[in-house]
Amino acid sequence: MKNVEKKRHLAKTITWRIIASADTFLIAWLITGQFDWAGAIAGFEVITKMFLYYFHERAWYKFSKFGVSRK
Repeated sequence: MKNVEKKRHLAKTITWRIIASADTFLIAWLITGQFDWAGAIAGFEVITKMFLYYFHERAWYKFSKFGVSRK
């Protein structure tokens, strides 16, 4: 297995969050036609998805042994 530094994970997390939020903004803008509404939706999405991801990650850690080896 490769030795991956934590800063790589952090960089991937940040760049993914930017891409995902831009996608949400664009979709909201296309649907509503309102720049301010799209910004509000994308901003709200950032907050909610941080919490959802955290609890999702904790649930995987607590309840799932998928892909975990005891070597």
